[in-house]
Amino acid sequence: MGGGPAGELAADESADRVADSFAGLVADLAAALSPDRVRAEPTELALYRRDASMLSGEAAVICFPTTTEEVAAAVRVSRAHGRPFVPRGSGTGLAGGAVPTGPRPPVVIVTTKMNQILSVDPEARVAWVQPGVLNLDLSRAVAPYGLHFAPDPSSQQSCTIGGNVANNSGGPHCLLHGVTTAHVLAMEAVLPDGSIVELGGLDPEPAGYDLRGAFVGSEGTMGIATRIAVRLTPLPPAVSTLLADFTSIEAAAQTVSGVIGAGIVPAALEMMDAVITGAVEAYVHAGFPTDAAAVLLVEVDGLAAGVAAAADAITSIAKAQGARTVRVATDPAERALLWKGRKSAFGAIARIKPNYYLHDTVVPRSQLVAVLTEVYQIAERHQLQLGTVFHAGDGNLHPLILFDKREPGVMDRVLAAGKEIIEVCVAAGGMLSGEHGIGLEKRDFMGLVFSGDDLEAQGWLRSAFDPDQACNPWKVLPAGARCGDLQDLPPGAWI
Repeated sequence: MGGGPAGELAADESADRVADSFAGLVADLAAALSPDRVRAEPTELALYRRDASMLSGEAAVICFPTTTEEVAAAVRVSRAHGRPFVPRGSGTGLAGGAVPTGPRPPVVIVTTKMNQILSVDPEARVAWVQPGVLNLDLSRAVAPYGLHFAPDPSSQQSCTIGGNVANNSGGPHCLLHGVTTAHVLAMEAVLPDGSIVELGGLDPEPAGYDLRGAFVGSEGTMGIATRIAVRLTPLPPAVSTLLADFTSIEAAAQTVSGVIGAGIVPAALEMMDAVITGAVEAYVHAGFPTDAAAVLLVEVDGLAAGVAAAADAITSIAKAQGARTVRVATDPAERALLWKGRKSAFGAIARIKPNYYLHDTVVPRSQLVAVLTEVYQIAERHQLQLGTVFHAGDGNLHPLILFDKREPGVMDRVLAAGKEIIEVCVAAGGMLSGEHGIGLEKRDFMGLVFSGDDLEAQGWLRSAFDPDQACNPWKVLPAGARCGDLQDLPPGAWI
């Protein structure tokens, strides 16, 4: 139909139908929850267009359920109106996993108001929590029982347990204690059809397939966890925190290999280069040596005698590799300040540049020196500043490309450098992500690691939970994976 009166009338009628459909979606969500917890104003929609990554999308409606039943109702309303939906916690994800994408803007279901610790069993060392409970709040709540929640992402003051489950999050102390999947026993979840199920269980060996294990780390593509049973870990009787500084990154990396090679598995083993150390020290004033090429922050815990022996051994290994000094925190306040520096790294670099692009690849420890050398060369070749801070003990690299997005043409250089960093890490025998997830950011790099058959198998598993690809669509799996025709859309806008 052409551009005459008939065509204009048809266009007007179509616009009216769309408006009516959208109004109906909002009204039905408001009836299922409450009007004050369903938001569609431009300001709210703009706030939920992105997470902590550099990607953005477009949301249709934002809703804030407080119960499992409300989550299920929001899912059913979204599906009834032909809308996909995106689960979201605090939005601290760094891979675009909570960015709303699709040809029809999705409903964003935010679980931050589901923030209750439902029960704690100190004897069984289990707590049931809602997904909006903050990671650090959980550890603080169970500390009087001599317990804590071991996974400790750097964003633990603001990230939620639900988000930790979605991304199988790690953290510095996961070197010894394991990532989130090792600390989740069971969960209640709303599936993409709106049904409510329980996955896993508190029995030592729950019957049937490990669907809990499949769900943890699925990045919101298989449903929304609404109650989570987490394993609690006893607080260690003794802790020793060491800070070693080096005149070369190579010496620091060789110390990492030396510690692990000696059969010592610290609770945490972290590295920061000079760029990051300088920014952190300017912020926290913890006494980090700003003239060092690299520092290692090492923590051992356990029984007092074993901790002392391990600390002595680590000190000897570090000095044998050329450490200038090895400082041992003398009290809990000093230890907390050192860790505040490490966990503030991503915020502290704002003193250098206003923007950063962070990667999350994993490489074998034996390849740390070679890969780091190439990563710095990539940044230099693209005329970009780079700092590195990472979980050295398990080879989980966090190269930060520092930049100012207002600079003309800089994003092209940043993205090109990021692509090369990923390729170098994979070529060294590494993986795309250690804890941040694939999301949108690394979706189209999945073929570097997985074969077509691998991706198809993952697609079939996803389809068993979500055959219509309605839950967090266009994430994780690239075109060519099962139902890959849905994946051919661009991943979102780089901002």
